[in-house]
Amino acid sequence: MEASGAAEMGPVLCGCLLLWTLHVPATQAAHPGIKARVTQRALDYGVQAGMEIMEQMVKQKHIPDLKGSETLEFLKIDYVNYNFSNIKIHTFSFPNTSLAFVPGVGIRALTNHGTANISADWEVRAPLFRDAGGADLFLSGVYFTGVIIPTQDAFSHPALKLQDCYAQVSHAQVSFTGDLSALYNTFAEPMEKPILRNLNAVLCPLISDEAAGLNTNLSSLEVLTKIDNFTLLDYSLISPPEITEHYLDLNLKGAFYPLEDLTDPRFSPEPFDLPEHSDSMLYIGISEYLFRSASLAHFAAGAFSVTLSTKEISNHLIQNSQGIGNVFSRLADLYILFQPLVLRIMATEPPVVRLQPGNFSLEIPASAILLTQPQNSSELEPIVSMDFVASTSVGLAILGQRLICSLSLNRFRLSVPESNRSDIKVLRFENILSSILHFGVLPLANTKLQQGFPLPQPYNISLVNSDIEVLEGFVLISTDLKYEMSSRQQPSFHGLGDLNLIRGQGMGQPAP
Repeated sequence: MEASGAAEMGPVLCGCLLLWTLHVPATQAAHPGIKARVTQRALDYGVQAGMEIMEQMVKQKHIPDLKGSETLEFLKIDYVNYNFSNIKIHTFSFPNTSLAFVPGVGIRALTNHGTANISADWEVRAPLFRDAGGADLFLSGVYFTGVIIPTQDAFSHPALKLQDCYAQVSHAQVSFTGDLSALYNTFAEPMEKPILRNLNAVLCPLISDEAAGLNTNLSSLEVLTKIDNFTLLDYSLISPPEITEHYLDLNLKGAFYPLEDLTDPRFSPEPFDLPEHSDSMLYIGISEYLFRSASLAHFAAGAFSVTLSTKEISNHLIQNSQGIGNVFSRLADLYILFQPLVLRIMATEPPVVRLQPGNFSLEIPASAILLTQPQNSSELEPIVSMDFVASTSVGLAILGQRLICSLSLNRFRLSVPESNRSDIKVLRFENILSSILHFGVLPLANTKLQQGFPLPQPYNISLVNSDIEVLEGFVLISTDLKYEMSSRQQPSFHGLGDLNLIRGQGMGQPAP
């Protein structure tokens, strides 16, 4: 029976889980690298998803036996010991449930006119008789209101706090079944009042215990996520949530770091504002700062360096008339060599990131060295080297729960001294290197970029109906949410314990 009381807070807390992802103390960053905005549509979906979660919960929930004793004065019986076992919730309904923002405070949850149908096996013992059978309990007039406040614990982990909790069940109707059900139903009504009294006394403590159980899960959230073999991404919140009448904003740090160095980048994020949209459940703004920190972190970790042998170049160059055949025929014409060739390309500075409306570009300052290994020698000898700048366009897409980037070459220019521009080998190598970048290096880079970086996705929540656009200084993702419970996941309530709804002051003699 206690699960029905805890169940009415299910949509509330499940709705809150759709909103609250990560929360840690403020850092040095004055502005976020990522902004996430939760709209009223997300709250409304939280109610719907909460109901679906509850349906699965009550099917799997084991409810402890309910034991107690009651004096039946009208039958002149000093006490009747009873035990309700095999308690099951069959149906429930919370038709008037809502979540709404309370500006500057949190999220108000309200449910009204809720009902629940519960069945159980029962056994009674009295001084003169003993019997067993079945019973049905119908709860109606279930009411709950409270404010859920996102906060943090003493160890800076995310937490939920319940404020202004009020819960009440107005009516409880017990109906016995069995050979002597007519007799037992005559004293069912006297049992209903103590059931209601004790049930209403424990509802808010039960809901608070459930929130405490959820806080245990929230405290295990990782705010640092390993993206690849070079970098980590920090998703921590840098300030408390900003709550208005229409939405909740989360300001996340959104910074990349090399695996072995968590020093903040030497540059700071610029402020940006999300558009005042409300058509989607969630809006995520990813600032230029995040991409710049990714560029710096990967550069510092040595990720922007590639060495390709002749065989590797052959494997990665696209097989077409402008690709491998043309490139290597020009190499053979330029260097009549039979020794193996090796090409080394490395960034000389962190790639420069620019976000402008409709355009995401990446400018990569780099150097290239073409080497060969003479016969009977273990040393590589350089043939030609030069610096260059490759300007690329960055395409963005959401695949699953990850943001995927892809590169395409816009232009390529050498940056060798003017005095060397007359060297026929340098001039011809410029075209060759451009082809190698276009047909070999960028496809290789795009293959690695396909792993993308994960977007915040707590508690089996997927992003659906997603759209992405590049604005001035940031990328905007508009998306809806979908909750999918794993078949292996076992949802459960926390802190229900052994609950006796009838035992209390004024009750009869305890069972011997």
